[in-house]
Amino acid sequence: MIKIGTALFEATEELEREKGISKEVIIDSLKDALVAAYKKHIRAKEAPNVEAILDETTGEIGVFRTKLVVEKVEDDNLEISLEDAKEIDDEVELEDEVKIEVTPENFGRIAAQAAKQVITQRIREAERKLVLDEFMEKKGTLTTGIIQRVENRNVFVNIGKTDAILPFREQIPGEYYKPGNRIRVFVLNVKETNRLPQVIVSHAHAEIVRELFELEVPEIEDGIVEIKSIAREAGFRTKLAVHSNDPEIDSVGACIGPRGSRIQTIVGELKNEKIDIVRWSEDPVEYIVNALSPARILSVDILADDENAHEALVIVPDDQLSLAIGREGQNVRLAHKLTGWKIDIKNESQAAQAEAAYQSQYEEEVPVEDDIVDETDAADEEPIVEEEYGIDAEDMVEETSDVDADSSEEE
Repeated sequence: MIKIGTALFEATEELEREKGISKEVIIDSLKDALVAAYKKHIRAKEAPNVEAILDETTGEIGVFRTKLVVEKVEDDNLEISLEDAKEIDDEVELEDEVKIEVTPENFGRIAAQAAKQVITQRIREAERKLVLDEFMEKKGTLTTGIIQRVENRNVFVNIGKTDAILPFREQIPGEYYKPGNRIRVFVLNVKETNRLPQVIVSHAHAEIVRELFELEVPEIEDGIVEIKSIAREAGFRTKLAVHSNDPEIDSVGACIGPRGSRIQTIVGELKNEKIDIVRWSEDPVEYIVNALSPARILSVDILADDENAHEALVIVPDDQLSLAIGREGQNVRLAHKLTGWKIDIKNESQAAQAEAAYQSQYEEEVPVEDDIVDETDAADEEPIVEEEYGIDAEDMVEETSDVDADSSEEE
C-alpha cells in the first residue's frame, strides 16, 4: 500500500469548494490512474480483475487483483489455490474470490506521475461538464455578466464559471463596451468544444426586451398580459404587440405603468432605445393599423391572405407618409416583422393617381361596339336588293324578256 496521508482529502475538499467538483470524482480519478499505471508497469493492455482500493481511515492506497479460489490453478493471473488463499483469509473456501495486493515496489513515483495526469484531465472534463450543464439550462434566458476584454471586435463577458463571447453581429451599433462594466445579455447558444464549452451571448436580441418587461410588469409575469410579438432594431427602436386576457386590464397601460414608470425603467436599461407598445388584434386590418402607429391610417386593403402570402395596401394622408414609413423605412419594416404582413404604403395622392391611371388604361382597352365589323355576319347577310324590295331572280328575268319583246315589235 502507498501512504498518501490526509493531504489528498484536503485537496479534494478544496477543489469541491472552488470548482464544484465532487470529492468522489477526484478519488475515482486517482484510482483509475493507479490502475492505468499498473497496466503500463506490467505491460498489459487489459486487466479486468485489477482495481485500486483507497483506505480513507489510514490514508493508504494500493492496487489489488481479484482471484478465484480453486483446487488446481491453471491461470495464475485469475486463480489462486485454496492453500495460498488460506494464508490471506482463514475463512475462505473454494469458489470464493479474494483480493490480493499487487502494488509493485517503488511504485509511488510512477503512480504519482500517472495520477497527476489523469486527475488533471478529469478535473478539466468535470469542469467542462459542469459548465455545459449549467449553461444548457440558461440557454434562451437573460443573465448578467461583467465585460472582461474586447478582442477583434468580439466582447468577452464573464457570466460565472466561464467567459462568454459577444460577437460583433450581436452587439448594439454604437455601443461602447468598457471592461469592468456590468451588462445584461441573452444566452443564444452553447457549443461543446475540447476545452470549456463556448457560450455565445447577445446584447441585441429581441428576447432581452421580453425579459425586461417580464421583470418590470407583474401582469406579464402572472400571465394576465401576454406579449404576442416583438420586432427590434437594437439601439434604435422596438415594437411590442401585447394582449390582455382580462377585459378589465388595459394591456398597453399595464406595460407603460403609472406615469410611465415601468416603461422608463426599461428604456433606461436599453440606453434610451425607443419602444412602441401596440395592441395585438386577431383582425389583420386593426393589427396593421396599430403596428404602424404613430402614423394615422385612412384605409387598409387586404391583397393576399393565404398560406403563401400575406400582403396589404395601406393608404395614409399625404402628410403622414413619411411618418408611416419611418426614417430609412424603419417604421414599416418593424411593422412587417411584428405582424408578419407585407405592407405597401401609399398616400392619398399616389393612390388617386394610380386609380386614375388604371381607369384610363381600362377605357383604352375596352372596344367600341359601333366600330366593329364582323366579317362573318356580313357574309351571311342576304342581298340588299332582296331585302329592300323583295324581288327575286325569276322576276328580274321576266321583266328583261318583256322589254326585249317590245323593242323588237317597234322595229
